[in-house]
Amino acid sequence: MEIARANVEAELERHHADCFAWAMACCGRDRAEAEDVLQTSYLKVLDGRAVFASRSTLKTWLFGVIRRTAAEHRRWRALRRFRPASLADRADPSPDPATAAGHSESTERLAAALSTLTTRQRELLHLVFYQDLTIAEAAGVLGISIGTARTHYERGKQRLRQLLSLEADR
Repeated sequence: MEIARANVEAELERHHADCFAWAMACCGRDRAEAEDVLQTSYLKVLDGRAVFASRSTLKTWLFGVIRRTAAEHRRWRALRRFRPASLADRADPSPDPATAAGHSESTERLAAALSTLTTRQRELLHLVFYQDLTIAEAAGVLGISIGTARTHYERGKQRLRQLLSLEADR
């Protein structure tokens, strides 16, 4: 089913906040990379390189496009490391002051705990908790079976509980 361009643009606007949050999760909270990934994803949708086939909800499909685009960006970045770069090409790894100031202690603890989870667990928990997807929808975004998604979801939650309770005991 092909959607009219005006409808696609309206849907992109409607889901933009959720799409940006998912792009941030897929890009390790790197805002600049997330913006690039989201822009590339939107371009793929608008120019027809990514086509909605109605096998899931539009939101779930968009999240899949964003996830695959983020993976493409990671591969491109990894390849780029092997070519010589001038000092001007190297990015400053330090966060911008607004980002650094915005993190509270509890957010930092949660982020640290999340970073110890497997990528699959981290992505699944983000989709369920922050994007309000069902486990089945998250499984569709990640391209895994519902049973596998349930397993990663439960193990991820259990590991987070352990890590955060250990941190609280200190």
